[in-house]
Amino acid sequence: MKIAFVDDEPICLDKIGQICRDFAVQNQLQFDIHCFTNGEDFLGTFKKDRYSIVFMDIYLEEMSGITAALKMREQDNNCILIFLTSSMNFMPDAFYCHAFEYIVKPISGERVTAVLQDALKILLPQPKYMEINSGRKTLPVLLHDIISVVTDAHYLNISLKDNTTLRSRMTISEFMRLSEDDSRFILINKGILLNADYILSFEDRCCILENGEHFPIRVRGHAKIEETIRNYHFKKICRRF
Repeated sequence: MKIAFVDDEPICLDKIGQICRDFAVQNQLQFDIHCFTNGEDFLGTFKKDRYSIVFMDIYLEEMSGITAALKMREQDNNCILIFLTSSMNFMPDAFYCHAFEYIVKPISGERVTAVLQDALKILLPQPKYMEINSGRKTLPVLLHDIISVVTDAHYLNISLKDNTTLRSRMTISEFMRLSEDDSRFILINKGILLNADYILSFEDRCCILENGEHFPIRVRGHAKIEETIRNYHFKKICRRF
């Protein structure tokens, strides 16, 4: 994650940089930090999607932080902008820059940490999960940990990537409702729901999973099911780029 600091006070750059580095270590993150002492140098290297977060001092010599931020927004509306300021008088002007937050100097480690935590909720959204009743317990289960869901009478056998299986009294329809109809789960046959992330290939009208399991695809509409799975993986690859 690339972060830019724009401030003409070297002491301030050193302090906020150290706070961010400490935050990265504590949260097992990797920050690539770039420091600038004026808006001109910052804009000279800036381009769309270059930085995830930009800390911008409002009171810069020559080009103000507000001006630099507005020019930045001409190229990128997505990066998170956090203003550093010794006065809140410029807040109305900063509004047009779509600022995410304001940190008032002198900089507090607690304040920077809190703002970073809020920013990460947007940049690194929490993985989706669902609560499953199994064995008289209600368990939170991450959706990406679920490999397969198979109907067994009035129950579902929910297989997880750690090789455990949860048995829960519910239907496939109820499971999909709890997952908010997540697109990774594909119904390949009556009572058989698979997580497309774990489907390795097709063979003899069967889905072969990464763990070696085989599940039959229903005869009617098998071509459409295979196409749906391939489209899911194609879209997943596109999102990565």
